[in-house]
Amino acid sequence: MANTDFLKEYKIWNVIGASSAGTMIEWYDFYIFGSLAPIMSVLFFPKGNPTAALLSTLAIFATGFAVRPFGAIFFGRIGDVVGRKYAFLVTLLIMGGATTAIGVLPTYESIGIFAPAALVILRLTQGLALGGEYGGAATYIAEHSPDDQRGFYTSFIQTTATLGLFISLGVILSVRSTLGEDAFKEWGWRIPFLLSIVLVVFSYIIRMRLKESPLFTKMKAAGKTSLHPLKDAFSSKENWKIMAKALFGATAGQGVVWYTGQFYALYYLQTVLKIHFMTANFIVAVALLLATPFFIFFGALSDKIGRRKIILSGCLIAALSYYPIYVGMNYFGADPNNPNAVMLSMLVFLQVIFVTMVYGPIAAYLVELFPTKIRYTSLSLPYHIGNGVFGGLVPLIGVALVAQTGNHYAGLIYPIGIALMTFFVGLFFTTETKDVKLWDELNETQSLK
Repeated sequence: MANTDFLKEYKIWNVIGASSAGTMIEWYDFYIFGSLAPIMSVLFFPKGNPTAALLSTLAIFATGFAVRPFGAIFFGRIGDVVGRKYAFLVTLLIMGGATTAIGVLPTYESIGIFAPAALVILRLTQGLALGGEYGGAATYIAEHSPDDQRGFYTSFIQTTATLGLFISLGVILSVRSTLGEDAFKEWGWRIPFLLSIVLVVFSYIIRMRLKESPLFTKMKAAGKTSLHPLKDAFSSKENWKIMAKALFGATAGQGVVWYTGQFYALYYLQTVLKIHFMTANFIVAVALLLATPFFIFFGALSDKIGRRKIILSGCLIAALSYYPIYVGMNYFGADPNNPNAVMLSMLVFLQVIFVTMVYGPIAAYLVELFPTKIRYTSLSLPYHIGNGVFGGLVPLIGVALVAQTGNHYAGLIYPIGIALMTFFVGLFFTTETKDVKLWDELNETQSLK
């Protein structure tokens, strides 16, 4: 390998490592809230109705998803005007501060209604920060990647959401087993939140050493970046069409498959099957660990056969498989005191495989849909509506439907419906993007001079 090739290879892996570490920490911050929702629900709401308290906590959890599109717009503008690196440095610090603050927040018993109110504010802050993080990291890696390996390289950023959830579960299980059940429920649950400050400082130092995206830098030097990315992105009817197709033909289904296969599966084990907290988290953690390499597999495969067909296949297979999978989960989890953990792990593993199919190629797909000057802003919006709204509501809607109807499978109606909608919209209204050459845009602008 020539020296220049070696340096390019070293640079891209350095970029992936630094970007992924920070994004993984932000996902960790975002998801420890969801992982601890059953415990936090009894601490931040009045005692007496545990189901209502859990649903209220899940509603607060969902608010973090609901504001992600606003964070996407706000930080997307910064990323398209100032630069990708600056935007995702700021989001990292905001996320870390909000997460750490949750770890020191007084409970309902101490300050009454101000406890859930403060929790809502901090959760909203988390959502705004995450809304700006993903688009920056995905764009940054994609703009460093060669055209024929973009799916492979960006798939590493796709592992960070699952790894962040995996680490959050690992930290929670470790702290809980060390402190014991009572101490963890009383005050030990704060430790995973407080740990965030250490992780954020570490990631910030790493990210500070990165340089700006080379494509963005050259576009800016050529005077071809946008001074008004919000106007350029949202005043264009054509760009609205692309964002709508990306949302309803890709990210909405991808979002519900992601949250069904990981979060809803976890809540289902705990709240419907009544499996012990530690056992349920262990089952999901094992499934996540086994399935994570498949993000890379499907990302690399998308460079060869295309992003669209893998994403849509994942949505269709998931929609057709959820009901029999959850019938199996009911069967193997019928005795909550002695569940078949091996079979339950395999059934959750299957759901996470669907996640890797829809999520592995999605970053490359979204990046290739939009021009450089409005890429950060444009791709962030459909991604965070698809994941933050359509996907983020899965646990709340699923648990609420089961509680309201008494039917264990009622919660699957929503994710199956959205996944099927995405399959048909994507099949008839979207096109493949894998052959898009990002640098051609710069070459075209230079040839016009």
